[in-house]
Amino acid sequence: MTSPAAARGEAVRQRLLTAAAELVPERGWPAVSTRVIAERAGVTPSVVHYHFASVQVLLAEAVLAAMRELAGEVEPLLERARTPEEVVDALAGSVERYTGADPASLLFVEAYLAATRDDTLRRGIAAILDGLRTRLGGRLHALGVPDADATAAVLVATVDGLLLHRPLSPAPAAAAVLLRLVRS
Repeated sequence: MTSPAAARGEAVRQRLLTAAAELVPERGWPAVSTRVIAERAGVTPSVVHYHFASVQVLLAEAVLAAMRELAGEVEPLLERARTPEEVVDALAGSVERYTGADPASLLFVEAYLAATRDDTLRRGIAAILDGLRTRLGGRLHALGVPDADATAAVLVATVDGLLLHRPLSPAPAAAAVLLRLVRS
């Protein structure tokens, strides 16, 4: 059983993670400070450093948790797909709610940029992407797609690229083009 103090500490930690995940897309990674996070979470700045070694560690943990959650949403979509075409449709459909300028999209863009300067964050994002590619490749393999792992890597990278381009210059629906990758 968790003590009341431990439960309160975990609740504060979660508020800090939530605040960080909200602030990154609002302000941009470099503009998120201890003070801003503490203010959003309703705690003093010293509490931030009690729970996290640094603001960068807090931001990375918040972003990686959000990315894991979104990647996890793909799994049931893949399992329901009965054909390679349904896998592509599910993958393409899973990102339709993102405009490229919404908070989740901006969180990913900021994280990808920050990862170019933070090796720990880069490794964390890479592990999430590797897991997603592995699950997608496994599903494509089970459905008889040749070179399933390479196809999965291209599909994941393409979807990422399409999301990055959306706020700049929305591309036409790409599902028809992506379908060619899984047809024999």
